This record gives sequence, C-alpha cells and structure tokens, in this order.
Amino acid sequence: MSRVKRIGILVVLALIIATFVIVPMLNKPKIEDEIIASEFTFQDNLAVTFGKKVPLSFKILADGILSSKVYVNDSLLKTWNNPKGQISFTLDVSIFGLGAKTISLVSNLKNGEEQTDARLIRILSDESPKSMNAIVLKSFVHNSSSFTQGLEFSDGILFESTGLNGKSKIAKVQLETGIQTNEIGLDATYFGEGITILNDKIFQITWQNQKCFIYDKNTLQVQKDISYIGEGWGLCNDGKSIIMSDGTETITFRNPETFQIERTIEVYDQVGPRVKLNELEYINGRIFANIWMLDVIIEIDPKTGKVLSEIDCSDVVKAGKGTGEVLNGIAYNPKNRKTYLTGKNWSNLLEVEFK
Repeated sequence: MSRVKRIGILVVLALIIATFVIVPMLNKPKIEDEIIASEFTFQDNLAVTFGKKVPLSFKILADGILSSKVYVNDSLLKTWNNPKGQISFTLDVSIFGLGAKTISLVSNLKNGEEQTDARLIRILSDESPKSMNAIVLKSFVHNSSSFTQGLEFSDGILFESTGLNGKSKIAKVQLETGIQTNEIGLDATYFGEGITILNDKIFQITWQNQKCFIYDKNTLQVQKDISYIGEGWGLCNDGKSIIMSDGTETITFRNPETFQIERTIEVYDQVGPRVKLNELEYINGRIFANIWMLDVIIEIDPKTGKVLSEIDCSDVVKAGKGTGEVLNGIAYNPKNRKTYLTGKNWSNLLEVEFK
C-alpha cells in the first residue's frame, strides 16, 4: 500500500472518530447541580449537656416540599406540612440518653424525591465525676504469670480469667496464698477476656473470636458456647443481665440465656465519651470499670451511663505492679464487703477502699 493511501485511510478514521465520539461528548448537555430543598442552619456537629433544651432551626430552600420531618436516631421529633421559610424548634435532650445521636431533617418533595440533611449530636453528662483515691489496705501474693482479664468472687471463692493465645484459662484462686487450686485452659486459638458468674455459671468472653464460653462454676467444665458480634473485653452482672464492655464507650446488657442484646448505654462524663472500658465489676448497684492503659477506675450509673466518680489508682499500681503490665482486675467480695484490685502479670493483689 502506498504512503498516500495509508495517510488517506488514517484521515478517514480520524473523521469517523470525531463524528461519532468527540462531537457527541462536546454536545452532551451539562448535568445541573442537585437542588438542595432544605437544610439545618447549623453546620457543625453539636455537643449538648443532658437536660438542656436547645433552640435549633432549618431553612426551606425550594418550592414543592410536601413535608419536613426531624428525627433523632429513629425517633420522630416533629413533622411540618408544606413548610416555608426558616423554621425553629426546640430539642429537649433530656428525653434521650447520653452519647452520640444523629439528628436528621427529611424532606419529601412533590416529585416523589426525598432529601436528608443530618448532623451528629453528642449528649454529655450534666454531672462532673467525684474525684476519689484507691487506698491500699492489704497485699496478697498474685501469680505474676497470669495475664489478668477477669476477676470475680462467688460464694467467697475468687475466680480469675487470663488472656493471650495459648495461655488463656479460668482458675479458682486461694486469696491468701495466690495458689490456683483448679483451672481449665482455652484452646490456643482463643484469647480469653473477662468473666462473670451468674446462677452458678461462669461466662467467659474472648477478645476477637466472638465467642462466649459458659462453664459449670463448681467443676469448670464447659457447658456450651454462644457467638456474638464484635470484640469482648470485660464482664460483670447485676443479677439479671450479663454486662459487657468492648473497648469503646459502649456497655451492653445481654440476656444470660441467649446472650442477645437487651439494651446499651454509652459512658460519658461532662466532657465526652470514656473509651477503652475494660474489666468490669458490679458493686452495690454501680458498674466499676478499668480504663485500659490508665491507672484509673471509673464508677458508672448503669441506668444512664453517667460517670459518677473517677478513682485514682496510682498508689495501687506502685504497690502491686512490680514488673507487670497495666492495672486490670476488680473483684468485690459480698461476704466481707471488701474490694480487691490487681493487673496483668502483677506480683500482688491488693485489698483496697475507695475514698
């Protein structure tokens, strides 16, 4: 083929491409920006103290809106039919619990379209936690090879659960000597976490395996296991429900028979959420929680999630840690009304009082 013919063919191909590809692209009509029908007048997320009434508003920016509704999470707050202009309303946060909530403005248009504008609201506690200290009263020997994840008394007997793959177990412990009189280990694929004892059953959760093992309290034999979703950190109970932490600010109440979620609370003080909630203990109607990596225990209202007190455990750490790791392990003995603390791989377990 001659050079002239090749050039001619290329020119024809170029014209075809221009005709059927480039020109239609250039002539394609522009897509107009979506019209925003309504929006909140506040742009930032909000932090509001529990019990307050907050004035809020939204603007109607287009015609043809049949209705606008404001929701807090899934709860309908109010409906406005054929809304126009700027609309004001009051949000009473006392009807909602502490924690992060989504406030949504949902507008329905005549053309069948639905538009949503949403913001985040954090409801903070209206109480400042009381400052307290953990005072060491007595020291006991603790097995320093125990990576403590759970600690609880039942009928005057101390039970302890430990973590790490290949080292996770449950043991009965003699308080005076620290000797483990009976124990049972988990398969090496499981990383054990907190325990609690209810109706002569020991409940032991796992960190990331999403499995709860249930044991006979007397024999330490596994009766069954139950699956759940998410991480497991700490456990306690109020005599009715299993109470569980997952390393966030959320505490979950579960049915002891099915392990299904009954309710949740979010733990907040007057500043914001208290995250990394770890080992738990239920003492006289209150939840006490270790905070992972801090020498602090907080006292929590189980109904509201409010932090009632913050307990400095610095002296406990000095007295008991040795070469061990973080503070973790709270046990209350109803028989003598005494409280005990320890930590991961600590050489001592301490009897304490909170003042």
